[in-house]
Amino acid sequence: MSIDLSALRRGGPCCGVGAPLSRRSLFEQVSGGIYGAALTSLLLSDAASASPSDQPADLQPRLPKQAPKAKSVIHLFMNGGPSQMDLFDPKDELDRNHGKSYFEKIAGEVENPGAAGALMKSPFKFARHGRSGCWVSDALPEFARHVDDIAFIRSMYTTNLTHEPALYLIQTGRMSPGYPTLGAWVVFALGNVNQNLPAYVVLDDPQGLPINGVQNWQAGMLPPVFQGTRFRSVGTPVLSLKPEYDQPEDALVLERDLVRRLDTLHRRSRPLQPQLDARMASYSLAARMQVEATDALDISRESEKTRERYGIGQGASDSYGRRCLIARRLIERGVRFVQLFIRSQIWDHHNGLLDGMRSCAAQTDRPISALLQDLTERGLMDETLVVWGGEFGRLPIAQMSGDKDERKAGRDHNKNAFCTWMAGAGVKGGVMHGETDEIGLASVKDRVGVPDWHATILHLLGLPYERVTYHHHGLEERLTGQEPARVVREILA
Repeated sequence: MSIDLSALRRGGPCCGVGAPLSRRSLFEQVSGGIYGAALTSLLLSDAASASPSDQPADLQPRLPKQAPKAKSVIHLFMNGGPSQMDLFDPKDELDRNHGKSYFEKIAGEVENPGAAGALMKSPFKFARHGRSGCWVSDALPEFARHVDDIAFIRSMYTTNLTHEPALYLIQTGRMSPGYPTLGAWVVFALGNVNQNLPAYVVLDDPQGLPINGVQNWQAGMLPPVFQGTRFRSVGTPVLSLKPEYDQPEDALVLERDLVRRLDTLHRRSRPLQPQLDARMASYSLAARMQVEATDALDISRESEKTRERYGIGQGASDSYGRRCLIARRLIERGVRFVQLFIRSQIWDHHNGLLDGMRSCAAQTDRPISALLQDLTERGLMDETLVVWGGEFGRLPIAQMSGDKDERKAGRDHNKNAFCTWMAGAGVKGGVMHGETDEIGLASVKDRVGVPDWHATILHLLGLPYERVTYHHHGLEERLTGQEPARVVREILA
């Protein structure tokens, strides 16, 4: 568009139409155009950085950077913070000093000082198990049979003692929402082997979402195609997956081909739209899933003996047993990352420690034992990494209820010490890595931070943690962030 400056000087009509345009109005319109151009440039830049052309935005299988030990991951997430000194890290000092005051020495590490009590010994009995002699309490009798296949990390620590930020950190490497989760990073880097199933499957508890809800499996700044897909373990596993009526196969092929062509035309006029790409990809995947997902999620095809081993149909263990069995069926069909959650935060025992941990064990002990045995018998353990743990640990002192009844005591949050374990591909079994102090308050030897834990998982998948990056707003984002990290090689085979 040209501007008639002579008309402007004469005070007459400008641009051939409309009312006279003053010098002030001219500069107001010009400046508005500059702002609009700048805004458009910024929006295009954001869109480009959200889905750069040189980085993957699909689930096609990709080769890892180095030879992998593991091809897939099953992450058993224990919401709430399991108590390390009541499961895997016995402390004689707690037995000897039970009931002695200790709060004044750790006041700054207690989330709820008003309920702090004295040192509290574990209500569970510990014993060494297997050839390796690893310690496990009698809270987990079924799991204890597998210690020779387990690498325990007893020196974990984190940086926040509140659930929400600690959960964000263990899932994404950051203490705030909006960042990709571990599973999203894995499938971003590796894609999926089976294109008829999602790469990242979440099996959450049918009784309720965990703390932080669906943000536990979001893609963050990565293209949405990499976020977790929820499967239900009760009822119809995937809603609206089955068509309302049957059609001849030839008609289905023609219909899907037409939809694909229309999607391509629609997308061509709307570039740099990762949300649109993800939605199209999800519809395409849903069509391919109609046969394979139904088969993978149908545990009735398993033998009665197998279902019984997982504790299915046996009260408290039924729900988690179903999800553990589904996880195995998904992994053997090529799904890259499967994550199991429990409702809310059942391991958060601020009171009623003994009964609360027995309840958690009743739900999870037998299913996890069955999963480890099943993976081994089917030859899947050599290529599957199984990871267990929560967001932090517990304090060695009691947390008392209002009536100060010791029988109702629990433990408060502890960010300075907790325990996780790994098993399977590339992991050395029968290992107890790291140590906490004499009462289990803090990790003191061979400490392992959350970035180290993330780096080790990526390493086992053939992914050097510093090279799994995504360009976003001028930064090379990665799971471990800018924190120093190291692979915990002491637990690797």
